[in-house]
Amino acid sequence: MAQLSPTSRRARLRFILTTLLFLLAPPLGAQSAELPPAVTRALQDAGIPLRSTAIVVQGVDAEPALIRHNAMQAMNPASTMKLVTTYAALELLGPAYTWKTEALTDTPPHNGQPIGHLYLRGSGDPRLALEQFWLLLRQLRARGVTDIAGDLILDRSAFALPAYNPAEFDNEPLRPYNAGPDALLVNLKSLRLTLRPDSAKHAVGVIVETPSDDLRIDNRLLLSADACGDWREQIKTRVNVESIELTGNFSASCGDRALNLSPWSADVQVERLFRALWRELGGTLRGKVREGVTPANAQVLAVQESPALGEVVREINKFSNNVMARQVFLTLDGDRPATAEGARRRLKGWLADKRLKLPELVIDNGSGLSRSERISADGLSQLLLSAWKSPVMPELMSSLPLAGIDGTLKKRLGNSAAAGRAHLKTGYLDGVRAIAGYVLDSNDQRWVVVFLINDPKSRNGKPAMDALLRWVAER
Repeated sequence: MAQLSPTSRRARLRFILTTLLFLLAPPLGAQSAELPPAVTRALQDAGIPLRSTAIVVQGVDAEPALIRHNAMQAMNPASTMKLVTTYAALELLGPAYTWKTEALTDTPPHNGQPIGHLYLRGSGDPRLALEQFWLLLRQLRARGVTDIAGDLILDRSAFALPAYNPAEFDNEPLRPYNAGPDALLVNLKSLRLTLRPDSAKHAVGVIVETPSDDLRIDNRLLLSADACGDWREQIKTRVNVESIELTGNFSASCGDRALNLSPWSADVQVERLFRALWRELGGTLRGKVREGVTPANAQVLAVQESPALGEVVREINKFSNNVMARQVFLTLDGDRPATAEGARRRLKGWLADKRLKLPELVIDNGSGLSRSERISADGLSQLLLSAWKSPVMPELMSSLPLAGIDGTLKKRLGNSAAAGRAHLKTGYLDGVRAIAGYVLDSNDQRWVVVFLINDPKSRNGKPAMDALLRWVAER
């Protein structure tokens, strides 16, 4: 038999090794590889069984997956559901999409005369913050509106929504994250107070940062020398029409802290804010504030346009804003008035058009602040792999918190190989912990990583998730 040259022997060896790797590789969709030992140990230490977890690690340009553990299991994704909503919005609406809030009247100003009714007509703007609302009112003043003889009428007809109970999710109706969607959402339906310890007077000062007409603060807070800890849980809030009462202890070691509340109905909140700002601008309102529909013959006096959707998505994902996510979700319904069911239909049609098969998907409000929403780790990984090849990939990726740098990951993984190399959406509910996004490893290969935990002890799952992220980043 003829002797093979060294080059031929190396070629034959490469062929044999390649064939063996192909034969030994698991079929697509099968369980791939074992979990890294550090992840398994961290789950054991946390008392979380493997059956309560689902994990996918998949190269953006490679198959099969590196890890698939319980990948097809339908699970509550918490705020990682925002990836579905924001990716769909970027593709269906476009990164440059904006919302408009209009001020209209049925009796335009003439020779300094007062107008009749003033209508504020919303379109679902998620980002009509205090500054933007002030700019809208400033436009009115610049156009000669000073005295409003009639009523301020709030037009929310762009959305058709059922009655909403802010206490339904977790019995915390004053927390701003529980505010419901609103076609005329102003300043996220929230009021910002700053708590300021004053050691010299042994007291706690309260500064009202958000203008609010005739608001009285009944401050009964006591200054303490305890550790700051979970300071928010030490404060009790009682609300009535005229005042907000604050009781409990506030530690001197906390420094200045922002206390954000959603204390009133939407009509009351807008009225208090409007009256305060309008008076500061030198205007008067003789009538009352009520909900209604703008008549067809009303004339537009001023328009406030929102930031572009690309900017809105960044705020939603970086800081996991539930209320803004729900506004964007409803906007997906191209019909008016928009409904949640209409948004679901359009989103599922978009998934079908992209040939993304997620049979386990259950969409409630698109924000993840829900006990009924479901998706699998495989479903989220499919979505992220699709987004990687999408024209809107740069907008979506830049909206995700960057490990150790900003958003909900600012104080996480800062001293690890994942710092600055992991773009991840986080999720957290009672009984749920989740991460999903992209990790760049030490060889500059990018991986889709999804890790879902549904378990009563899920709050202890962070070390296991961080161990997986470090393991991927160090590859």
